[in-house]
Amino acid sequence: MSGERPLGSERRAVSQLGPELLEQDLTRGSGGNVSVRNGDRFAISPSGISYEEITSEMVPVVDLEGTLVSGEYEPSNEMPMHRLIYEHRDDVGGVVHTHSPYASTFASLGEAIPASHYLIAYAGKEIPVAGYEPPGTEALGELAVDALGADHDACLLQNHGVIAVGEDGAAALETAVMVEYCARIHYQASAIGDPVIMDDDDLEYLLEMFGTYRQKGK
Repeated sequence: MSGERPLGSERRAVSQLGPELLEQDLTRGSGGNVSVRNGDRFAISPSGISYEEITSEMVPVVDLEGTLVSGEYEPSNEMPMHRLIYEHRDDVGGVVHTHSPYASTFASLGEAIPASHYLIAYAGKEIPVAGYEPPGTEALGELAVDALGADHDACLLQNHGVIAVGEDGAAALETAVMVEYCARIHYQASAIGDPVIMDDDDLEYLLEMFGTYRQKGK
């Protein structure tokens, strides 16, 4: 339809995902950010606006060179990190950045979250840590890309928070929820004793199982 703004469904998804971060206790206030991709463009949450106030019309659209192509609001200052992830991961259609408390605790320790619970396979064999760079910088995005590689759908950002990715925004949010759950379990288990870390063969099986399960759920 002529005059229709680009990426209408992706903008709606972004406006709906933001409040979910708050409902799932994955952030506070306007912290974190979300984006959803379509081809060589992506819709991303606007900067500095409370998630409850964001409507689909307020969500900016950016291309993979970082140029604002639609919208009146400035994109999140973490846009460079989202852009670099999309540039390096063709399989990613959604990115969720959270400040969830248990996972961010391990990020502040600079410690990866190991496979002490089987649900970690939603993201990989562990949740690795990307080193520290200032928020909103290309350098931080490059560290996140390196930590994710091709085999992880989540990583910790040292002294900062979490990045989770998926085939769309809903899948990225689900991964972020699982990361926080696994972080909490590992924190609690470590407070009591020495968590048992799953072996590689079991993790390979789980990765294949979850991949099949999520495809059936589409």
